Amino acid sequence: MTLSARSLLPVNITLGVLLVVLLAVAAGAAWFFRLSPDSSDSPAGRPREILVAGVRAAAQLAVVSLIITWAVTRAAGLAAFLVVMFTVAVRTAGRRLTSNHTWWLTAAPLAAGVVPTVTALLLTGLVPLKGLVLIPITGILIGGALTATVLAGRRALDQLEQRRGEVEAAMALGFFDRDARMEIARPAASDALLPGLDQTRTVGLVTLPGAFVGMLLGGASPMMAGAAQLFVLIALMAVQAVAVAVTVELIARRRLFRPARAETGRAS
Repeated sequence: MTLSARSLLPVNITLGVLLVVLLAVAAGAAWFFRLSPDSSDSPAGRPREILVAGVRAAAQLAVVSLIITWAVTRAAGLAAFLVVMFTVAVRTAGRRLTSNHTWWLTAAPLAAGVVPTVTALLLTGLVPLKGLVLIPITGILIGGALTATVLAGRRALDQLEQRRGEVEAAMALGFFDRDARMEIARPAASDALLPGLDQTRTVGLVTLPGAFVGMLLGGASPMMAGAAQLFVLIALMAVQAVAVAVTVELIARRRLFRPARAETGRAS
């Protein structure tokens, strides 16, 4: 057994029990403290989502573990894996923002930052066209874009709904519809950049991120691991900034929007 393998968590019954306990703690805390988006008497939504997310993660990682060897050694498998990753991200982001037909437009902010970044890496030769390298890097970037898109979109849509009067007032003063909505949506959406900023500012002081630790366990020198982690953090900030900008633009132009309350009431 290699040093990196010995350094990882053992896959045994103890690990399984601990994972179940931690998942129960997460769901239990959400239920006990009523960590729900509404103030209903039985806020079971978030605890249920936590349990489902944990079970899904276990199932998905089990499937990925079985097919990853095939995916990283064949061009067709690599392409299919990347398409599935992107499609699931679009679906997840879209459904977090809206329940109407505009959800698929979240493909734009996800692709706007990820595709140019990955293309540049391949063209410069910094990343080889190999699944074992391309899949994790692309996955990290898509995941970062997904988080930024959801946070920016929800904040922008929430603010536009709550401050509708300010938008109408700005239009009465001569602002175009897009510009009036942008004045409200953009400052709120910019908060989506804070997690990435904080992670970059505190790297090495508060946390040692996964890419850094993974390379160390794989035998890389600390300098190489640090350079790889720095690239990931800077690339993530670029991808997330582009994702937030595109998301806000789509919302300000009313391309990506939520159903009206009356429409939602009729549908239910």
